[in-house]
Formats: sequence, structure tokens, C-alpha cells
Amino acid sequence: MSWLVCLQGIVWRELLRFLNQRSRFIGALVRPLIWLLVFATGFRAALGVAIAPPYETYIPYSLYILPGLVGMVQLFNAMQSSLSMVYDREMGSMRVLLISPLPRWYLITCKLLAGIAVSILQVYAFLAVAWAFDDTAPPLGYLTVLPALIANGVMLGALGLLLSSLIRQLENFAGVMNFVVFPLFFMSTALYPLWKIQEGSDVLADICALNPFTYGVELIRFALYGQFDGISALVVVGAGVVLLTGAILGYSPSRGLIRRKAG
Repeated sequence: MSWLVCLQGIVWRELLRFLNQRSRFIGALVRPLIWLLVFATGFRAALGVAIAPPYETYIPYSLYILPGLVGMVQLFNAMQSSLSMVYDREMGSMRVLLISPLPRWYLITCKLLAGIAVSILQVYAFLAVAWAFDDTAPPLGYLTVLPALIANGVMLGALGLLLSSLIRQLENFAGVMNFVVFPLFFMSTALYPLWKIQEGSDVLADICALNPFTYGVELIRFALYGQFDGISALVVVGAGVVLLTGAILGYSPSRGLIRRKAG
């Protein structure tokens, strides 16, 4: 029962924090909407998207980048959650929770699940606004995409937690944004198909093929059309397990942050 109370408390606290911080909610929507309504409109005539799975016909560019923008919402939410973790670890609730009798791995997992719940709310809010502008997927796709959102949220949230275990000061977070978040997003298939990238640079295409965020975007893309991409699912789940294990070890008193501080 104490484990369930802990999970409920952490998730509910994150949801309340998100709902009370209206600027965070608006910011989470404005960033992808600018890409959808401004950049996609400008690139519509310049970029053609050939027929490729899961699409069965030619599609506008705005519809192609929709899964990538969903991944953007989850990526930036994961970084926002890791930023709050840096603060909570020093002066907030996690400072108390990390010394509670509950296992450290369970507390980290609860924090991860709380971040995933917030990111899914942000994603569906964004999809609702995109639907109002006729950038829509099949109706059933909004349901079938949920497992993909959870899997992608685990991978990105675990990455954020791993980074937060390595960051000691909030001032260092700007460097993380420049050297982690932006390369993950731009060196992926979120904005351009892989074949389009390969036309410009084989090296960049190889980097995109090695980027786990690429497979998270493709998993969401196929799930929005009721299809399952097994390779993407395997990469996303495998990367999520590795990153979560690293985050748990990073917060372990014997191996991670506390030991480094003591040293």
C-alpha cells in the first residue's frame, strides 16, 4: 500500500504542477504549432513526400511532420521533467523521497511514469489543435498511438533522468539543450524522410539511422495509422531499458550522485 501511495502522490503532484503552470502548458503547444502552421506551410510547395509506408497515397508535408512534432512534445517534456528533477533533488520533494525507505529504483520509476502521464496530456492537446487545422490521422489512430507514446515516453524520460543524475547545477542545463536535445530532434526523421536526407548526405542519413529518436518517431507514425513497426518498437524498448538502468545506477548511493558528491 505504501508503494501505491508513493506512486499516486508523485504522479498527482506532477499533474497538479503541470495544470497550475499555464505558461508551461502553452509553451508545450506553441513550439510544435509554430512548426506545423508556419514552417510546414512554407515548405509545402518545396518538399514533396513520396508514397511510403504507412501512407498509401501522397500526403502534404504538414501531415508528414505530425508524428515528428508529437515526438518533439515528448522530448521537450522529458527535458523539462529532468530540469525539475535537478531542482527537486536539491530543494524539493525528491530530496525527501530519495532518503525514504522505498527502493531508489522505484522512486525513479515513479518519477518517470509521472513525466509520461504529463507528456501524454500534452500530446493529445496538441493533436486536438492539429485536428482543428485538418492535419488529422485516422480516428482509430488516436487510440492505437497510445502504446507508442508510452514506449517513447519511457525512452525519452529515462534519457532525461540519466542526464539529471549527471547535472549538478541548473545553469548547466542550457548545454544539455544544445548538445543533446537539438541533435536528437534535427538528426532524425521528424522533419524529413530518411530517403530525402540521404539525397543530401549519406553520412547524415547514417547518423539519423543510428538515432533512437528516429525509431520513436517512426513508431508513432505507424501507430497513428493503426500499424505496428516491429524494428522501431524493439529499438525504442531496448533503448528505454538501457537508459532507465543507467538512470537508476546514476541515482544509486553506492555508484551515482551521492558517491560523487562525497568524493
